[in-house]
Amino acid sequence: MTLFKHLAGLLLLLSLSLPAAALNLNEAMSALGDAKASGQLGEMPNGYLGVVKGGGQASEIARLINQARRTEYQKLADQNGIQRSDVEAIAGQKALDKTPPGQYIQVQGQWRRK
Repeated sequence: MTLFKHLAGLLLLLSLSLPAAALNLNEAMSALGDAKASGQLGEMPNGYLGVVKGGGQASEIARLINQARRTEYQKLADQNGIQRSDVEAIAGQKALDKTPPGQYIQVQGQWRRK
């Protein structure tokens, strides 16, 4: 599979919105849509989630998903003979592009509604 197909699959997996419960990785992924829609979490250009406004389980959701993303980015980098930072940059741009209007993205270090 190409790097872009892996990233597309990862982004699709991470964007699922199902009801949230306790927090393991699957539950954090389920809570992600609501956390982003409510303005608690946003996408950053480095390929990771950031906390826009704390509260609830936002920090824990971001921590768990970012940990999974980091692991996947490293795997993709190793498979493609590139640096993880390159994968992070590609994933970050794709995430910013795919973020729907009204949700937060980080632009030049500042949180902005798209």
